[in-house]
Amino acid sequence: MSQVIKIAIVDDEQDMRQSISQWLALSGFDTETFSSAEDALTKIGSDYPGIVISDIKMPGIGGMGLLKKLMGNDSSLPVIMITGHGDVPIAVEAMRLGAFDFLEKPFNPDKMTEIARKAVNQRRLVLDNRALRRELSDGAGLMNKIIGTGPDMTRLKEDILDLGQADGHVMIDGETGTGKTLTAHALHAVGSRAGRKFVLLSCSAYDEDTLTKRLFGPMQPEDTQLPAVEEARGGTLVLEDIETLSDTVQARLLSFINEQGTPAETRIIGICNMQEQGKTVEDALRNDLFYRLAALRITLPPLRNRGEDILTLFNRHAEQFADEYGCDAPEPSAQEAAQLLQAPWPGNVRQLINVAERAVLQSRRGSGTIASLLMADNDDLRPVVTTEGKPLKEYVEAFERMLIDNTMRRHKGSIASVMDELCLPRRTLNEKMAKYGLQRADYL
Repeated sequence: MSQVIKIAIVDDEQDMRQSISQWLALSGFDTETFSSAEDALTKIGSDYPGIVISDIKMPGIGGMGLLKKLMGNDSSLPVIMITGHGDVPIAVEAMRLGAFDFLEKPFNPDKMTEIARKAVNQRRLVLDNRALRRELSDGAGLMNKIIGTGPDMTRLKEDILDLGQADGHVMIDGETGTGKTLTAHALHAVGSRAGRKFVLLSCSAYDEDTLTKRLFGPMQPEDTQLPAVEEARGGTLVLEDIETLSDTVQARLLSFINEQGTPAETRIIGICNMQEQGKTVEDALRNDLFYRLAALRITLPPLRNRGEDILTLFNRHAEQFADEYGCDAPEPSAQEAAQLLQAPWPGNVRQLINVAERAVLQSRRGSGTIASLLMADNDDLRPVVTTEGKPLKEYVEAFERMLIDNTMRRHKGSIASVMDELCLPRRTLNEKMAKYGLQRADYL
């Protein structure tokens, strides 16, 4: 969720500071005031979660000096300057130095609010994008997003860590909604190219001619973007829906890969989303391109095969949505937990996330069940719980793990509270937590 954006008001006149602050506070903004540029500079750094409104004429470091220092720290920080009547040349110079806008005294408070709102929206967008880039370049953070402790997910995490350090190109395939793009981000983030460019291109989003230009150039004179192979040089180029490439584009891509030599300057990650039953990426790509890309290969497991990870994923996403909507997360009953495990999940994790959000929304209204959502998504899912195809022991253990996990989260890791609610002696609880890979430190 986006963070609250502040407005820093810098003015040596107390009355002016207070009047601007009060007006903006009444307009719904969060403000803080500074009596000098020197004071403001101690608090306003490169990632300041807000914007600045500053008077130009102040003792010590004046408004223009403050603007220069702020732009030097963070050129995207919106700074609104307050100028005296007739100071047009100063206002023009401020805009040249990077000011977002200026207000001429005496100014209309409504106009100030309008300019401030635009600046706040721009700052929020910049900070959100920065946070996303940091998240996508943080290998540890991304690995934490790959949720699951089952054998398939343990193997996937090991593969990501191993292949991330390798220099070869990679092919990622698997059913839709299994997390292939997240896996590509993680491969980049844990490898030697982590600090370099990560370029993601959907091959199915363009016709052949446009895709060829977007990949290899030449770009049109009015385009500000480099061709993808140039933009990603030295980093990672991810091609989603690579199976949709025409023979001509495949030949160009193969030539580009061959020209790079070994080790490759730019790593290519192909993501395959084969939808046709019985077909694979080998059927869609020419052999020489396939073998160049698939020397290192990751196949993501479908959700229906991931056992108790299904319940872990459901609970985590339900908690996130409950936090977002300001309500309690629904806890599946034993029957609903079994149905979550039995569901075919044709949309995989993406479908599960949708079900978790709808479950939170209907729980907030006090109506509906998780089972009803599952049956609405899966016509062939029976409301009666069966153990067909899986041992009863699997269902019991998965539900038991979910129950302990939920209770530990609710009590924020308080062992005594969990023992009391579940009527378990400490030794039994410790043994079960060890069995299911649950760590108390994760709940504190």
